[in-house]
Amino acid sequence: MVKYLRLLVTILSATMIIGFIVITALFVIRFSDIGATELPETITLPDGSEAAAFTQGDGWYAVVTKDNQILIYNRVSGQLQQTIQVEAGQ
Repeated sequence: MVKYLRLLVTILSATMIIGFIVITALFVIRFSDIGATELPETITLPDGSEAAAFTQGDGWYAVVTKDNQILIYNRVSGQLQQTIQVEAGQ
């Protein structure tokens, strides 16, 4: 009976080790593309603007400034497409 139990424990240990290796490999494969995001080389902000945050979407990126403006740029040309003034709620 002890030999049978030892065999079961060995099989369970091997299964857990293989499972851990598979999960680790999946994490590495899945998260290896995180650094592949393309960021613009330079962003020209209007005079007097200071960036507070950055976000991007498909074909555009946006800069939130400290004076409550959202500046939306075209990803291809880098030209400013739209400026949105954000009103602070009270």
